Amino acid sequence: MPDVQYLRLDELSEAELHEAYEPPEEDWLRVNFVSSADGAATLEGLSGPLSGKADKRVFKVLRASCDVLLAGSGTVLAEGYGPLVLDPEREAWRTERGLPRVPVMAVASRSARLDPEAALFTHAPRRPVVVCAADAAVGHMAALREVADVVAVGHGEIDYEAALGVLRERGLRRVLCEGGPRVFGELIAADLVDELCLTVSPLLVGAGPIRVAEGRAAASA
Repeated sequence: MPDVQYLRLDELSEAELHEAYEPPEEDWLRVNFVSSADGAATLEGLSGPLSGKADKRVFKVLRASCDVLLAGSGTVLAEGYGPLVLDPEREAWRTERGLPRVPVMAVASRSARLDPEAALFTHAPRRPVVVCAADAAVGHMAALREVADVVAVGHGEIDYEAALGVLRERGLRRVLCEGGPRVFGELIAADLVDELCLTVSPLLVGAGPIRVAEGRAAASA
């Protein structure tokens, strides 16, 4: 069993924090969530109220170090995602390492029912990706192809293993998933998750809110 290392976040420099979260392999799928102490993924329908200063610092580091940021359409709409941009410090960190200024934004929507006029698409610094099922409505996919690359895989639901294969063929090998719980659940069920970064907020939310992972059960623990 590997040694367990405990580090105080507020004692780490930015360089040390990036080193701590450096993926051990080139192909890596990392999921980032915040939850309450009693396991709720949201407070009043959003994850933002659970987040704090430390969580936001890690959030920025993880975004800066990925090739592609994957989020489900429900999360994108609920949390008000806009164009994927980074602050100048994070952009500089990427360009110093020969990376594009910002990662690619990928939105998972089984039905491809997304607004092609949303700022997430129209003001994106890099062309986004939409991941949907192959039997999504042709009209929806056609409209989105005007503003994004459409990866249509699976029938009735998204084939996430195939989708990741397409992304990695395009050089988008380090994947950061920010949810939502349904997407996370599907990734677990398909045994595609390499790492979970979980911030536990010192709050008790009580019954009602969903967990960080929802949906069908995985085949094995």
